[in-house]
Amino acid sequence: MEENQEPVIRHTQVDLREPVLVAAFRGWNDAGDAASFAAMHLSRTWSATKVASLDPEEFYDFQAVRPQVELVDGITRNITWPSNELWAAQLADAPNDALVLVGTEPNVRWRTFSRLIVDVAMEYDVKLVITMGALLADVPHSRPVHVTGTAVDKELVERLDLERSRYEGPTGIVGVLHDAFTAAGVDSASLWAAVPHYLAVTPNPKAALALVHKATQLVGAPAAIDDLERASSVYEERVSEMVSSDEDVQAYVKLLEERADERAAEEHIDPSTLPSGDALAAELERFLRDGNEGRGH
Repeated sequence: MEENQEPVIRHTQVDLREPVLVAAFRGWNDAGDAASFAAMHLSRTWSATKVASLDPEEFYDFQAVRPQVELVDGITRNITWPSNELWAAQLADAPNDALVLVGTEPNVRWRTFSRLIVDVAMEYDVKLVITMGALLADVPHSRPVHVTGTAVDKELVERLDLERSRYEGPTGIVGVLHDAFTAAGVDSASLWAAVPHYLAVTPNPKAALALVHKATQLVGAPAAIDDLERASSVYEERVSEMVSSDEDVQAYVKLLEERADERAAEEHIDPSTLPSGDALAAELERFLRDGNEGRGH
């Protein structure tokens, strides 16, 4: 970190009423950029004001997460560094205000990073933290997006109609942040959207819209979604066109649709029961290989 540079950079001060913190991070937790896209949408539609950001110097390997350079007016070069920004929203029609954290998963010093986020949240008297994430899953693009809400605390599970988290395995900064808030005595819940693993389309507005719906329910504040709904419709139409142009992929999506319809009566999908992206890719390869052999290709 540069000499005399504070790790938390203050931009302005906003008075908030026991805000709910909504957080999303680009990277491992953000399939299809759905979670970060949803968080940015909330920040924009709630007319939020940037109140703080974290200096990136101590938290990133810039060879792994490289800064971006762009030309301004075709002449001036501007460098954009990995960012973690907190935006404050005063929500007149809601019981609480909101803080929105949109960031990039750090490479190092996760505990220090999480502690700084917790410290800022405590300054604003945050009472509830909601993180958003998206994971690759064997789900079709043509069906409603499954969003699972989980929490560890039993009382919070019952109060917000969530599921008890039973996940075991690798975690991202979202998991570490939840642990830090639990240690600080702050309730936290996690929302996960299932994103079709066979698509490389980013951002995924349909998954982002589903996360926005669930997050606004938990926060108790509405958010304008007209543009997200239009983007979701265009997204589904274009993906359907791409799928229909490939006979093998079309057959695979049909199989996923049949599976989705069979479990449509289920209200939630637990992220811990969904296979990894590598496993899903292997399943797709097997399906295409077996299909080609069956047709004598």
